[in-house]
Amino acid sequence: MQANAVLAQKPINIEYSDFADRDEAKIPGAVLLSGKVRMNHDGAIITCNKAYFFQKENYLKAFGEVQIVQGDTLYLNSDYAEYNGNIKQAFATGNPVLRSPDMNLKTDTINFDRNKQEAFYRNYGVIVDKDNTLKSKSGKYYAKEKKFQFLTAVTVSNPKYVIKSNHLDYYNNSGHAYLFGPSTIKGKDNFIYTEKGFYNSKKNVGHFLRKSYIKYKDRLIEGDSLYYDRKIEFASATNNVKITDSINKGIIKGHYAEMYKQKDSMFVTKHAVAISLVEKDSLYIHGKILMVTGKPENRIIRAFKNARFYKTDMSGKCDSIHSSTKLALTKLIKNPVIWNGENQMTGDEIHLIGNNRTEKLDSLKVLNNAFIISKDSLGTGYNQIKGLNLYGKFKDNKLYEVDIVKNTEAIYYAYDKLELIGIEKKLSSRINMQLEDNKIRTLTSFKNIESTTYPEKDFPENVRKLRGFIWRGDERIMSKEEIFPKEEIELDEKIKKKSKLENAKENTPMKVRKETKNYDKQNPLKK
Repeated sequence: MQANAVLAQKPINIEYSDFADRDEAKIPGAVLLSGKVRMNHDGAIITCNKAYFFQKENYLKAFGEVQIVQGDTLYLNSDYAEYNGNIKQAFATGNPVLRSPDMNLKTDTINFDRNKQEAFYRNYGVIVDKDNTLKSKSGKYYAKEKKFQFLTAVTVSNPKYVIKSNHLDYYNNSGHAYLFGPSTIKGKDNFIYTEKGFYNSKKNVGHFLRKSYIKYKDRLIEGDSLYYDRKIEFASATNNVKITDSINKGIIKGHYAEMYKQKDSMFVTKHAVAISLVEKDSLYIHGKILMVTGKPENRIIRAFKNARFYKTDMSGKCDSIHSSTKLALTKLIKNPVIWNGENQMTGDEIHLIGNNRTEKLDSLKVLNNAFIISKDSLGTGYNQIKGLNLYGKFKDNKLYEVDIVKNTEAIYYAYDKLELIGIEKKLSSRINMQLEDNKIRTLTSFKNIESTTYPEKDFPENVRKLRGFIWRGDERIMSKEEIFPKEEIELDEKIKKKSKLENAKENTPMKVRKETKNYDKQNPLKK
């Protein structure tokens, strides 16, 4: 069967030659052709200065200015080449160049299989097209698809970036690059790492999957799926997103994020949380949407819709949070409440002020309708203080002094050791509280004081709460996990479960092994 198949192959035809001769002593079985030599075989034209044509084997060796032309789109030039007409394979060496209208390949040896329309090289090649220069230790070219496949040490150089990988599929007509295994893309202002991704070198956009990240000077963006547009410096991330701010020591997490580098802006949603370091404690801020704007030295974080925050000794919630790194100021806006120890504080707006030098909380402001409530530790009542504004001071991130000013009112349960001696109700211009371990140690009133202490039995239940009293203890956030509403927790669990299943199905290594099988075998020209 094999012999019949070989006999059925079309013969190589000599179209012309300046000289022809035979020398059986030197080259048995060969016709010696020289001068202007032109031959053809099944649609391919072969020209050279000299050739040894073995007619019986349908095989030739060509020397000097060798060119093999297939149609008008693929040219293989070299100083020396061999061609086997039975299996339609060529071997070229001596400055070989493979050219098409949109690329050329230079290396030391090129093998070309016309049946498969595939060329390959095994020892460092350089490919140049309109957009990029590619260098690799070895490679394979699929003429029909106009696709290069590199499986060892490939570099794609562009004026704007450099791609490095050990497995890259590149389509030179479209400029599409598919990356498998550890790969990097280094630009002027960023660095991209991926183990499975796509990059369009003509449009300068990319999509990256497995273990991918984008690193800027001041930020690191990670996620299960990353999209990047170099022209407008835009990046988006989906599922298990983590953005690290290396300058401000902050981390933002969520399941969807968009970032515009040129505008220094970013928003994150779906189980979004901003984490910043306050001395040795972490502050967690959540909102349905988190927005981050401004340069590193003047960065602003905004949390919208059902915003919440938590640190080990303080937590709170409101409609929205506005936090400025430059001012070290965090504002809780619309229906805010914070809990410090057992103390609940509410007002129209609450400000937390830090110290950028010490990275500690410095002070607290509750503006308009300030109200502080704590449960009576031994009974069922509530200690209460209200006034126009509240000003608090922190020491080592703990609230130690509070002033409530203008038209202050208070209800306070007074004890002698463990015995309740009365319930005090007072009015004054200002009240000062000294706290220790987040508990009231002393309470002092100033100016225009009106104070009455009632025995418990003589103080009716219906007057034991000041006007505007609202106890929100059931809303208190006791851990970093509790900053998320139920629906956000369910979303997070669903996405993480899906990601885990997808990672388990990941089969890139097997795919690579399959594609590389038989890739590096010796050239079978004389089968």
